[in-house]
Amino acid sequence: MTRIQQVLFELESDYQGHAYHVTGNALFNAIARRVDARTRKQLHVSHGVFVPGEYAEYPAAHSEVGYAGVLGKSLPPVENYADLFLYRDAAQRWLLDSRPRDAHNVHDVTRHGDRLAFAPTCWFGRPENVRNSKRSVQWFVQCYLHAGRDDDVLPLDKDVLDRLRVGAARNYGLGELSLKGTQLVELDELDYSRVEDTALNLELVSPFVLSSEYPGADGQDVPWWWGTDSELRRRETRLVNGEEVHALETVDHGQVVKFTGSDGDAVRTAKNGVLRVGTHAKYGFGEFRLRPAERDRVPERALGVGGEV
Repeated sequence: MTRIQQVLFELESDYQGHAYHVTGNALFNAIARRVDARTRKQLHVSHGVFVPGEYAEYPAAHSEVGYAGVLGKSLPPVENYADLFLYRDAAQRWLLDSRPRDAHNVHDVTRHGDRLAFAPTCWFGRPENVRNSKRSVQWFVQCYLHAGRDDDVLPLDKDVLDRLRVGAARNYGLGELSLKGTQLVELDELDYSRVEDTALNLELVSPFVLSSEYPGADGQDVPWWWGTDSELRRRETRLVNGEEVHALETVDHGQVVKFTGSDGDAVRTAKNGVLRVGTHAKYGFGEFRLRPAERDRVPERALGVGGEV
C-alpha cells in the first residue's frame, strides 16, 4: 500500500515568500528539525497550495456532489483520484460563481519596513445596505506528505505539524502555520476510472526540474510521454539549503500537454504524478495530474464545451 498524509494549515501571520505556494523545500525544512533521522531521511513533502476559506460546491469530478458550505477550512473525504486535487487546482473550480474568483488568486499585501509580505486574511467590501461594510476571508495552506519506501513513519504527530514557520523573517513572527486538519489517504484504494481507457492530458501541478546546481543532482529532459507541439514555458527558480542557494531550471507549473504513454500505464502514471517525478521530487517538484482530454480544463474557455473534469 502507498499512503499519503494530507495536511491543512491556517496562515496565522504575514508571510514573505512565493505568492502562489509555499515550496515543499520550505515545509520540509520546517518539519525536519522536529523529527528523528529515520523520518527525515524518508520524508517527502509537496508544495503547499494557498486556499481561501470560502463558500463552495463540489466540482463534477468530485466524489461528493452539490453545495459544500465553506470549503478551504477542512479536508473533505478522498474517494477518487480527482478528489486529491480539489484544492490543488489553480482554476479553483470549487468556488461558487458568486465568489470573487480572480481576487482569490492574489493576497492582500502588507509592508514591513522596506519589505512586502502577504497577509493571512483578505478583506472584501460589501454593499452599503448590509449590516457589515466588510467581510474577511482567511488563507489556508494545503500540502501532503509521503514517506518513500517506509510508510510506517506516517502519520506524523499533530504536535510535529502545529505552529510551523516558513518563509522569510521567521524570527520576527512571520510565516506561522497552525494545524487545521490531517488525514491519511491510501492511493491504491482510490477510484481511477476517470483516467482509464480514455485520451488524457497531463497538467503540471508543480515545476518539473530540468537541471539543478545542487551538488550531485541529475539533469533530465522533458519526459518522452509528454506530447507537445510547441516549446514549453520555462522558469528559473531556487532551492535554498541553509545559507546556500542553488539555481534550478524548470518547466513552469500550470502547463498542459498530451499524455502519450501507454493506455495501460495510465493508473500507474497517475499515482506516480501524486508521488512526483524527477529531480528534487522530495521537495515538491514534479507533481502532475492526468485529466480526460475530451473537455477543456476551464469550460468557459472553449465554445460548445460543457461540464468539467
